[in-house]
Amino acid sequence: MTARLSQLFLRTLRDDPADAEVASHKLLVRAGYIRRAGSGLFSWLPLGLRVRRKIEQIIREEMTAAGAQEVLFPGLLPREPYELSGRWTEYGDDLFRLQDRRGSDHLLAPTHEEVFTLLVKDLFSSYKDLPVTIYQIQDKYRDEPRPRAGLLRTREFTMKDAYSFDVDDAGLEASYQRQRDAYERIFARLGLDTVIVAADAGAMGGSKSEEFMHPTAVGEDVVVVNDAGYAANVEAFTTIAPEPQQTEGLPAPVVHDTPDTPTIETLVADANARFPREDGRAWTAADTLKNVVLKLTHPDGSTELVVVAIPGDRDVDDKRVEVAFQPAEVAAATEEDFAANPALVKGYIGPWSAEGPVLGEESRSGIRFLTDPRIVEGTSWITGSNESGRHVFGLVAGRDFGTDGTVEAATVVDGDPAPDGSGPIRRIRAMEVGHVFQLGRKYADALGLEVLDVNGKLVTVTMGSYGIGVTRNLAAIVERFHDEKGIVWPAEVAPFDVHVVATGKDEEVFRVAEEVVAELDAEGFETVFDDRRKVSPGVKFKDIELIGVPKALVIGRGAAEGEFELWDRASGEKLPVRREDVLAALRA
Repeated sequence: MTARLSQLFLRTLRDDPADAEVASHKLLVRAGYIRRAGSGLFSWLPLGLRVRRKIEQIIREEMTAAGAQEVLFPGLLPREPYELSGRWTEYGDDLFRLQDRRGSDHLLAPTHEEVFTLLVKDLFSSYKDLPVTIYQIQDKYRDEPRPRAGLLRTREFTMKDAYSFDVDDAGLEASYQRQRDAYERIFARLGLDTVIVAADAGAMGGSKSEEFMHPTAVGEDVVVVNDAGYAANVEAFTTIAPEPQQTEGLPAPVVHDTPDTPTIETLVADANARFPREDGRAWTAADTLKNVVLKLTHPDGSTELVVVAIPGDRDVDDKRVEVAFQPAEVAAATEEDFAANPALVKGYIGPWSAEGPVLGEESRSGIRFLTDPRIVEGTSWITGSNESGRHVFGLVAGRDFGTDGTVEAATVVDGDPAPDGSGPIRRIRAMEVGHVFQLGRKYADALGLEVLDVNGKLVTVTMGSYGIGVTRNLAAIVERFHDEKGIVWPAEVAPFDVHVVATGKDEEVFRVAEEVVAELDAEGFETVFDDRRKVSPGVKFKDIELIGVPKALVIGRGAAEGEFELWDRASGEKLPVRREDVLAALRA
């Protein structure tokens, strides 16, 4: 049925919303697809719902082709299943928790692994029932601390989440591959280029994890890739540690007065000016050891400080640190933390002092000291001496100081070697649009999902999890397909096939337009008809460009003679077309 702009619940805007940062947010609001309802919350208007349903239909078709069946769970769930899996506390502040009138704890589901698992446990008991893959398209909730970028980071969002259940690991591999292949087809139909990268499983748990990343300048993630096919997100990148070196014969460390050098930059400058190297090479930041104090808040509320040592030419990467210490929350140490730990001399922290170890298992401070994988035995460093205004030169790892363990915390930079030996990597910005996991038996173990195998023995089911953000993908499509005038929808997800516009005041124009719209409707075209009588052609043309339907048919002065104009939104072409050729032109 044709939608008429004179009746459609729609208002387009000429100005960008004040809080909009990215193109998709600006254009979806201006073109009348969504409206802000609160921080990280959006209402969906008729145009937006049409596009959402097109995306959902593509997903449903490909899920069906991959053998998955659709179910639907509530968004409001009891605490107990999440308590059994440990995620009631592991999710931390991201979880919306609430109580009913009886005082029973509930949550708004961020994901549904637990209830999927319990449903299969309730219904299936034999290997003969497996494999099975079920999915839903449903709203999820996360108490996002910084909602931003419109639909890209919200507190309520729509996801497709699928879960496979197999009796053994070989079955999981097959189910995982079917879903992975389906995802490639889905993103191809949505018009989104993707890079499949190795990823960290995070709070989801499990073993193998891959993300489908869409390269885009507004992406909030960093992906590392190279021309040989290596790809990983920055959190999953692993550093190639150098070979340990001999410590015998290396000069003893020397402590120098280095006043007013609390930063790596000031330290390097002072070292080159006052303590030049004997080999004539200049000191660089890579010769220094940067010791960063972090505060961890664990799910039970307890806190601890850790010191992370990284080469001085790197910084701590927030996302890599978040993964390294999950499920704890990570923040920089505060002035109060330093005051409470006098062994930590701000600006001059090191793993060593003239009186012996300060950090590590025998530490006077009791604070864990963790090192970057590059800090191997025999490597020599300039670092703090744990005394104000003093640094130690020639401090050798493995001889002069030890470590409580290694940690992947430092930034990854262009030119770093890929861990698979395929060559140097480069960083690109990207947006996560899909994620697939091999969960294994984490949730089945926690919730007691077992079936009888072919020998009549109880075995734990193995699971996979597969998510696509529906609303995030909608925004990603707009980020990919827009210009300075508005949205340019790909045909498969556009709200309509044709945007028919009647211009001017001549009654004959509107009569002919009505006939053409009826013909298009009879031929199965989804049509939006701008039948507004008191709106200027200029405004109507701007709405064509803003709303972004792939084809527009402009009917004006030549209506009586059957002479129209066909606009192609993507190419910008505006070609004359005879009335009798309209259907053929649209089909072409």
